[in-house]
Amino acid sequence: MTDPVPLTGEPLALDLVNTRPAGADLLSTVDALAAWLTLEGERVPQPETLTAADLPPVHAVRDCAAIAIGHARRAGRPPEDALAGLTEAQRRAPAVKRLGWDGTAVTATPERTGRYGVRLAAHLAEAVADLLADPAVGRVRECEADGCVMLFLPAHPRRRWCSAARCGNRARVARYYARRK
Repeated sequence: MTDPVPLTGEPLALDLVNTRPAGADLLSTVDALAAWLTLEGERVPQPETLTAADLPPVHAVRDCAAIAIGHARRAGRPPEDALAGLTEAQRRAPAVKRLGWDGTAVTATPERTGRYGVRLAAHLAEAVADLLADPAVGRVRECEADGCVMLFLPAHPRRRWCSAARCGNRARVARYYARRK
């Protein structure tokens, strides 16, 4: 299934991979990336400005993430180049804890430097690394709807679709019409 609106609400790493449904790229333009960042809200650093130069680092992390998660969710070893790509993305904009005082206690706020696209890619690569290191990666599933390649982490073991409103409803309607035929 190809939906022009990205699926969000899963772990950030899966939301990133899900921006490439079958036959589409939902982050192909600066405007599309801006729309996805808005949907993700506080889970990602929001841009001051976006340019076309911000797209390639994000696309590179997404490609590495898709490969690594694809292998890891099947209990396979992710390819070394995918892991190296994710590590390199983090290395280009490492998070440094900026210490401050909020009036009652010391605060430590992660901060990255560099161009926005590189900082965003590092943040996304860190989210992918967290998912890959989590045993829950083995529970990541692909939507069972015909033509849908979206990934999700089911909260319930019987969950079959990326979204009940998207693919779940289509599957139920298709079953209904098949019974009526």
